[in-house]
Amino acid sequence: MIDGVKVKKLKTIADERGYLFEILRCDDDQFEKFGQVYLSSVYAGVVKGWHCHTRQTDNFTVISGMAKMVLADLRDDSPTKGEVNEFFIGDQNRLLIQIPPGVYHGIKGVGDKTALALNCPTEPYNHDDPDEKRFPYDTDQIDYDWGLKQG
Repeated sequence: MIDGVKVKKLKTIADERGYLFEILRCDDDQFEKFGQVYLSSVYAGVVKGWHCHTRQTDNFTVISGMAKMVLADLRDDSPTKGEVNEFFIGDQNRLLIQIPPGVYHGIKGVGDKTALALNCPTEPYNHDDPDEKRFPYDTDQIDYDWGLKQG
């Protein structure tokens, strides 16, 4: 696991009325502070990546559909520099992935429906000065192939 990344298995509580699952609570070990909450859609087969933040910690889950979330540690001072983590999250695997500053991440919609990703970052988005560094999904800087793995 990449240094500083935390994964929380989300508990689903279901009854005859439906279900709920708690994502992030202020009394969780992962909780740092509240910046904002936003929802992002990822169409099936589409890759959104790569990007990282210098100040912000992300807290991602997928609330509908399935997605592959990939993290890459390019931090020079990290004991896990060069490591890549891959998570399949969503309807069949409820997880909260906490991504620390400096860890690049991307997401790909898998399956046949749009995935809805929810993020609760520690900082609000600054439209005038975004806290982001970006690479294209097929960058040479990260050793990862987003293609479908068959077999």
